[in-house]
Amino acid sequence: MTSSARGLAGRIFRVDEFGVVAALVALVLVIGAFHPAFLDVDQLVDVVAQAAFVGILACGMTYLLAMRELDLSVGSTYALSIVGAATLVQHGLDPWLGAAAGVVLGAFLGAVNGFIGEAVRIPSIITTLGTLSLYRGLALAVSDGRNVADLPRTHAFFTIVGGDLFGVPVPVWVLLVVALVLTVVLRGTRFGATVRAIGSNPDAARFSGISLPRTRVQVLTLSGALAGLSGMLTLAFFASGDPTIGNGYELQAIAAAIIGGTPLRGGSGTVWGSVLGAVILGTVASGLVYFGVPINWNLFATGVVILLAVAMDSLLRRRRAAASFL
Repeated sequence: MTSSARGLAGRIFRVDEFGVVAALVALVLVIGAFHPAFLDVDQLVDVVAQAAFVGILACGMTYLLAMRELDLSVGSTYALSIVGAATLVQHGLDPWLGAAAGVVLGAFLGAVNGFIGEAVRIPSIITTLGTLSLYRGLALAVSDGRNVADLPRTHAFFTIVGGDLFGVPVPVWVLLVVALVLTVVLRGTRFGATVRAIGSNPDAARFSGISLPRTRVQVLTLSGALAGLSGMLTLAFFASGDPTIGNGYELQAIAAAIIGGTPLRGGSGTVWGSVLGAVILGTVASGLVYFGVPINWNLFATGVVILLAVAMDSLLRRRRAAASFL
């Protein structure tokens, strides 16, 4: 392998991410040992496909956590984008254009989060705590609290985007492309370096001439656009717009990023780790079904996984600190 190829590989994958891969493989094997049907290729692909929607949200959350920020409104942005696009399509707009409008709407809602926060000088976690309810309320109001149905299911948008490519659901391919692009941006571009610099030391970043407000708005806009993109994949899959969909997705996206190895202290992030974290959450949820555990225990299981991931990250950091001291 040439030095340039190794450099590119280093920008895409990190050693830390292999630990998350090992945890995922171990989890799958444990479930498969008790329920061999879980190891069926179609079942595993289905787990990844179901995790793709949260995985795309987690990619955006990685950037925010790397800046010591959070977006609690991504689940509501996701739902409002779906409802908005579905309503446009229901009224005769071409589904491809409706989907593009849904992504733009998501980006706009993310930008609104950023501009509100900068206007009133409050952290994004407070701003998005408010817009979480605001955007969800708009989704319910626009749809009158009902599912937006009667969409042209036979249109190419629904059959292509909601179908498979080479035997793999299209959302999985989109997730892989998003993760690859955002990984290269985060680790190999000036914008990515800016995001990490702000998370490492906001004051030093400000003194070096970095515009914290502009970068914060840009990252929140990115998060909103990814929520819109994930929403359009969901719209294509279900061919309807449910205003209640995505409840709790913001917490799952945060959990996926943390499980994947993105620290809450900021300064670094792993997009691939966040994708793997989303797949781990999906694997846990599917495993509970195989073991006959009621779906109401999903949140409990998610909380346990988050605590274990945070505890493991803390332990590894202490060991590294002790090793460097010695």
